[in-house]
Amino acid sequence: MAKPVHKKGRSPIKEKKEFDEEVIQIDRVTRVVKGGRRLRFRATVVIGDRKGRVGIGIGKSTEVTGAIQKAISKAKRSIIRVPIFGTTIPHEIKIKLKSSKILMMPASEGTGIIAGGAIRKVVELAGIKNILSKSFGTNNRVANTQAAYKALGMLTKRTAPKKKAAVKKEEVKADTPKADKPKDN
Repeated sequence: MAKPVHKKGRSPIKEKKEFDEEVIQIDRVTRVVKGGRRLRFRATVVIGDRKGRVGIGIGKSTEVTGAIQKAISKAKRSIIRVPIFGTTIPHEIKIKLKSSKILMMPASEGTGIIAGGAIRKVVELAGIKNILSKSFGTNNRVANTQAAYKALGMLTKRTAPKKKAAVKKEEVKADTPKADKPKDN
């Protein structure tokens, strides 16, 4: 299928992207070889649709844009579905990944996103609006991003509780024996 082209034939019409993208970190990395050092760039990217899907990717290239594109394509392959309960997460979760320790707790409506740096970006792109979180251990953004991604992947779905009044009425009706009618003699 051909891409739609502007009516004057100059440039293609930009289509709306399925996922929002956030660059977490761009690093210059070197590799020592016989002739000296080879310089490359490493990009860490988070993508999400703000409706419960999120993915992370790390890409390396000799150019920054190439590294970002590779990271985005890897992130699209690692997308997970995050169970969202209302506007928050269904339950509290603690996780340790490498040197990063993360605690995420559900928050009431109006709290907002209480999270630092990398965790904030992952949670925002997942579509969570109210959450409390704390990162312990390391300040490494890549490790914290991976830990937050893994924590969101470990969440389990929670359903809304049944209404207590309706359940009690049904129990009362079932428990009460029907009174026998007196026989007329």
